Amino acid sequence: MHRPRLVIMLKEPRPGRVKTRLGREIGMVPAAWWFRHQTAGLIRRLGRDPRWQTVLAVSPDHAGLASRVWPAHLPRIPQGPGDLGDRMGRILRSMPPGPVAIVGGDIPGIAPAHVARAFAALGDHDAVFGPAHDGGYWLVGMKRVASPPAALFRNVRWSSEHALADSMAGLPDLRIALTDRLRDVDRAADL
Repeated sequence: MHRPRLVIMLKEPRPGRVKTRLGREIGMVPAAWWFRHQTAGLIRRLGRDPRWQTVLAVSPDHAGLASRVWPAHLPRIPQGPGDLGDRMGRILRSMPPGPVAIVGGDIPGIAPAHVARAFAALGDHDAVFGPAHDGGYWLVGMKRVASPPAALFRNVRWSSEHALADSMAGLPDLRIALTDRLRDVDRAADL
């Protein structure tokens, strides 16, 4: 059996480049500060769990690969160009066979138990989503016995209440599980 891989998508925490919707409300420097500390805590909680291998998918590609912000002991891959769907699809396609889950860095409530439940759901499902309260999702995972469908993440209305439904619609023939509902942080009210 293949060891599961948890991919954490991260952006270099620079003012004006991360959490810009939050930054418009609280300021770009405080938003970047929050994201830097949030991702450090997330990596501490999830990055050493022996049940999966943690991989950091970083952006921008070159600066993220060389960044000293994140722990050096975790492998890193570039996110590459495109919208969120292009980048997540590329990550899923680049991973070796076996269970893969992708999470973002802006979900303060993620604990190892949430990730473990998502991987467990892949035991009898092809894909899993962790819904967010705003209609999006904090986790997407796949069994990875074959390459993800080409339609995955196409025509998704990102940053909207339709993101989860649109993403699930791109997997019409797969058995999909939903796991824990968590909050992400996009606006000051989410803090």
